[in-house]
Amino acid sequence: MSKRPSAGYIIFRRLERNPIEYLLLQTSSGKHHWTPPKDLELLSWYENNNKKTIIKFGRLEAGESPLQAAERETKEEAGLDKNDLEYYNQFQETITYDSKGQLKNVFYYLASLRNVDQIIRLSDEHQNLCWSTLEDACRLANHSETENVLRKADEFIQKNL
Repeated sequence: MSKRPSAGYIIFRRLERNPIEYLLLQTSSGKHHWTPPKDLELLSWYENNNKKTIIKFGRLEAGESPLQAAERETKEEAGLDKNDLEYYNQFQETITYDSKGQLKNVFYYLASLRNVDQIIRLSDEHQNLCWSTLEDACRLANHSETENVLRKADEFIQKNL
């Protein structure tokens, strides 16, 4: 069984006197799950298994590194580019799961908005966005591996940033 790689960012912002908030996007198709941008094939897998996910990611294109794919997907699906985000290279998590009989590796990275008032420009794949606390993001995720990645990111932020 071959592994198909995907990659994405956990994007957060920190407002004065407020907890850290994570960017969530609501898909335009299917059951309108809340996610950061990701590929629709994975969305289909989650819908068929009554699951939801939170982290933004997409498939790697030919010749792309996971980090390059995460940057491209963030630009395509949220309108955010390298100048809008501060990257934390010390944080990287990978999960592996079965998607339609194929193992899929997802590489997660961490980034924060440089400007907390930055406008997010949704792609046609999403109909809405929200900023969510860790607990709300985990509740919406309803997927243990995704919740674990969110909690690891939050722990990293609390200890290092």
